[in-house]
Amino acid sequence: MLAVKFVDLYKELGVPRAAAAGGTLCCWLGAGAEAVEPLRRRSAVLPLPGGGYGHLSAREEEPVALRFLARGWAAFSLRYSVAPARHPTQLREAAMAVRYLRDSAASLGIGRVAVVGFSAGGHLAGMLGTLFDSALVRDLAPARQLRPDALGLCYPVTAPPEGATGAGAAESFRNLTGGTAEEAAALRLQTLVRPDMPPVYLWHTRDDESVPVGGSLRLACALDAAGVRFAMRVYHHGRHGISLANAQVYPSGQVPAHSPQIEDWPEEMLLFFAECGMETGETE
Repeated sequence: MLAVKFVDLYKELGVPRAAAAGGTLCCWLGAGAEAVEPLRRRSAVLPLPGGGYGHLSAREEEPVALRFLARGWAAFSLRYSVAPARHPTQLREAAMAVRYLRDSAASLGIGRVAVVGFSAGGHLAGMLGTLFDSALVRDLAPARQLRPDALGLCYPVTAPPEGATGAGAAESFRNLTGGTAEEAAALRLQTLVRPDMPPVYLWHTRDDESVPVGGSLRLACALDAAGVRFAMRVYHHGRHGISLANAQVYPSGQVPAHSPQIEDWPEEMLLFFAECGMETGETE
């Protein structure tokens, strides 16, 4: 049986809310390995839905969490603040979510934590994976508690667009920073990459016009140059925001045309996470 628990992270962790409207952690609680093997802790996934930092895409939250849950992972998702909330509100809420999972690991029966972000949520995941020890979040917990164990970046926003295409990336940075070019430039994932960041699984589609694949390719080059463990998959065809690319996230008969292999990205990501030492269960 599946149950859903909602956690107000500001209230739970005693952090002043300011003007933020988000910061809610959704815990998708299903009967898992701990019910049969009490000493086994499952790895946890934390999806961060996209939406250009202006709204949150429903197709990139619950369906993704349930896909991982069905594969034996513990599943959570974060409903973070969007515009008019500005940076670093979203980063702090993502850090608070990981801290809560670390603090509650024993009661939740979880071990390592992978953060999986989509579009703008992919940018947020990338920021958390590189700024976990910055002054922006230092008051929330020690860096080792805030650093994810792995990142999954799905057609991520990585930087403000440089050409005529990339309306989705441009909107994301406007919503995140209020249009401040200097701040947006400082939040380019390519420039935030560091050798000690978590391993990264990255995927994109070749014909994504809203958030062009070039940003992910440049990010992959930065990861490679820094010696970060990563894997990347570029699919030939698929619109931006396609999520699981099936009838779970689109009305019947309205699934956008796409390369069939896209439907297997969760399993490919899980294989990479397993290579990095994250399994469905870890014995205490």
